Parts: sequence; C-alpha cells; structure tokens
Amino acid sequence: MTPRTGLLVLAASGLLLAGCGGSDSDAPSTRKASEKALQTVSGKLRTQLRGATVVDPAAFPSGKGKTLQEVSDGLTGTGTTLGLASSVFTPGVNRLAFGVIDGENRYVYAPTVVYTAATPTEPARGPYPAPADLLVTDAPHRSQNAANPKDLFAAIYAAQVPFPKPGQYAVLVVSKVGKQLIGAGVSVKVIARAKGPLVKVGERAPRVETDTLASVGGDKALLDTRRPFDDMHGVSFRDAVGKKPVALLFATPQLCQSRVCGPVVDVAAQLKAKYGDRVTFIHQEVYVDNDTKKGLREPLRAFGLPTEPWLFVVGTDGRVVERLEGSFGLDAFEAALRAALKREDEGRP
Repeated sequence: MTPRTGLLVLAASGLLLAGCGGSDSDAPSTRKASEKALQTVSGKLRTQLRGATVVDPAAFPSGKGKTLQEVSDGLTGTGTTLGLASSVFTPGVNRLAFGVIDGENRYVYAPTVVYTAATPTEPARGPYPAPADLLVTDAPHRSQNAANPKDLFAAIYAAQVPFPKPGQYAVLVVSKVGKQLIGAGVSVKVIARAKGPLVKVGERAPRVETDTLASVGGDKALLDTRRPFDDMHGVSFRDAVGKKPVALLFATPQLCQSRVCGPVVDVAAQLKAKYGDRVTFIHQEVYVDNDTKKGLREPLRAFGLPTEPWLFVVGTDGRVVERLEGSFGLDAFEAALRAALKREDEGRP
C-alpha cells in the first residue's frame, strides 16, 4: 500500500516504511536520545542524529497567515521523498511517523517539523516538531537483522499531529539541513473511526496464546527469525496478562516487508534489560511456520493486525494502555512502558 502524493509543488512521492495500522498513543515521548547508543555511531552520522533528536519549531517558518502551498514555496531545497511509517488516522492527535530520503536515496537526519492543511491552498497548521527517535541500540542488544553503526537507517521521525475532523489532509514535512530548508509532501486520509477488529487503546486485549518454545516443539527457528534468538518467548500472553504489564510486540525481523522489524525487536531487547522486572516482554512472530505463504499466525488475527510491526502495552487489568504502529524507536517504546507503569503506580484500573 502506497500513500497518495499530496502537495502540488512537490514532486516527491510517498513511500511506506512499514505495514498498515494506526496509533492512538497520546503519551509524550521522552525525546531523549540514548547517548550510549549514539557513541556507537561514527562521526558525521552521530552529529546528524544528535541534531535531529531536538527540534525548535521557532527555527522554522510559521504557518500562521500562510497556505500550505506558500510554506512550501518558501523552501530552498527540493528532491526529497517522504516515507510514512503510520497509516490509520482518526480525529484528534495522531502519531505521524515517517522517514525522509534525499534525491540520492540517502536517509536525511536533521531537525524536522510537520505542517498540515485540508488542501495545499488552504491555511497551514504547524509547525509541529518531529524529533528523530533512535533505532540504533547498544551493541549487546543489536542483532544481525537490525540497524548497526554502518547502516544509514538509524532513526525514525514522529510528530504528534492534530487532525480536527475526518477527511483528506495534505502533509508537508520540512527538514533543516545546514542553511537549507528541504521538504516533501504526501496526502493522508483521516477516518471517523478505525474499522475492523484492530484492538484499540482502552479496549481489552484478546487473551491469546502466543508462541513459546514448548508450543513450537522446541524448534527455535520456528519461534524466532531474529539472529541471535531473543529471550522474549518465555511465557504465553494468555498466562502473562493480569500479573503485571505486558509489552506484546508483533514483528518478524527476517521476513519483514520493510526494514523496521529488526530494529524494533532490538529496541525491545534493550528495554527489557531495563524494565524486565516490572514488565513482561513478549515477541510474537508473524507468519505461520515463518512462511509468508501460510498467512498470519493466530495472535495477529485475534488482534486484527493486517501486517507488522505492532506494539501493544497491556495493563494488569487486561486493557491496552498504549499501542504503536510501524517503526518506533527507544523513546516511543519507553514512553509507552512508562505510561503503563504510571497507571500501576497510581493504582488506576
């Protein structure tokens, strides 16, 4: 599925970095890059990533009194492409996740903001800050499937963007690279309510059996496509839910249709080392027998997932506290965990 291109002034086409789905998370991200992880990235890329994690909207053109077209006309650079990493949007504040690629097919890491409007010729809203969220984990938690110091796909952008009502919206993403402002546009559809069985924030999570070593007859290759195998298959979700919060991650590092599944599993592994005493971490593979031709495994069908990756953080009451779609880094994942733990600490159902 490829998003429709939006702005009249931009030739950039929309790409899809991740699968279908949406995010209802309103929890603010910590937005603090892992300095330890950054130290594993060399030279110029480290500087770019560090700069992209902190955004000052005042450093970008104001949208006040301008159409989205006029904001775009003021850009000094072109040729970039916007790749979406989220796809279902409903009225209210939505997590808009994306990557930016330049004209030479290289990932752009720089301070970045988002503007929106009903159409390019209508008043612009924004700029909304879109800090980069690191996908590069500390070396002990980095797999063969994921981002590494030499891999240019090292972070994902995410902005909290309000969409007032259902309908089609034009989106303009602007990055400040040196003295240049470069941009890319895409059109997104905001629907009145997410359709289908996709489990939403606040709803009870299906008490499904997720795969464990016992359920696959001891065959680790059927249990996990990550290399090396991770340690997030010790208990089934059905048995874990209700005892303490659960971080249930649906992802297939080896068979992912995009490049984001390996990194998000590594992010889970790193955060498990920090929060594993208070949260149960479960990684569920996606395809039956890890064969794309056999379709999705039962837990994905139960959650209404058309593809992956997806993260559901479930409280001890069995309800979804936070969910994240597509690509998400250390900050977004940790913010979702903290939201669940805060509810536990406050004793809220």
